[in-house]
Amino acid sequence: MKTLWNNYRYLILRRFTQISILILYFGANAFGWKMLQGNLSSSSILGVIPMSDPYAVMQMVAAGAVIATDLLVGVVVVVVFYGLFGGRAFCSWVCPINMVTDFAAFMREVTGMNKLTGVKQPASRNIRYWVLGLSLIISAILGVAAFEFISPISMIHRGIAFGIGFGWAAALIIFLFDLFVLKNGWCGHICPLGGFYSLLGKFSLIRVKHIEENCTLCMKCKTVCPENQVLFMVGKETMSVLSGECTNCARCIEVCDDDALNFSLRSMAQNKKTGE
Repeated sequence: MKTLWNNYRYLILRRFTQISILILYFGANAFGWKMLQGNLSSSSILGVIPMSDPYAVMQMVAAGAVIATDLLVGVVVVVVFYGLFGGRAFCSWVCPINMVTDFAAFMREVTGMNKLTGVKQPASRNIRYWVLGLSLIISAILGVAAFEFISPISMIHRGIAFGIGFGWAAALIIFLFDLFVLKNGWCGHICPLGGFYSLLGKFSLIRVKHIEENCTLCMKCKTVCPENQVLFMVGKETMSVLSGECTNCARCIEVCDDDALNFSLRSMAQNKKTGE
């Protein structure tokens, strides 16, 4: 029988990481801490290692801005880390909105909202890619980083870490949208930043792997997965989750009582077989 730690270990680690990052940003602003300074768009570790949101920099380039060298170095650091290892982990391990949308998903489950609305989603998950492209076009037309200007991610981050803005309002709107309108609506269907990391995450080496012979088809993994379309192989064949849309949140691993899911390194042989 699984212990409480086994059932929620990755969830606990994710919340610890997300909250710790916010505390470090807050401490840098309030007390001058040096460990993590800046914001989610542009920051530095110990004042030495720059980190820049590649999507934000793409919008700045589209808007015609001249990009400083440290921003470009920060982009390289982030792209290399998430491209090789993290995949779309930013969405489930760093982004503060994930805590809001996970709570909305929990409330949908405990209140029976999922059964009332059915399992078929009324919106395409490709919307986020259209928003991603449109934001770059609007940035070029208006000469400003379009999504950064209205980003609820930035609003919530500023509200928590710096005590300014209307982060609470953005959090409430997204919570209500995910709860009453569309399951996993913001992160799974609309957010262009999630779309960007989905594209980048296609090349990540760390993957969730499904072992078919251990699977008893309980489908707990698909129930908790915020991007359950990536688990199409469950009960059918042994293979890794190769879709970049997987957030590496590991909830599927935690709820699996059969040891049919776990993290592994990407198989190059499998990549050739599937055409990835």
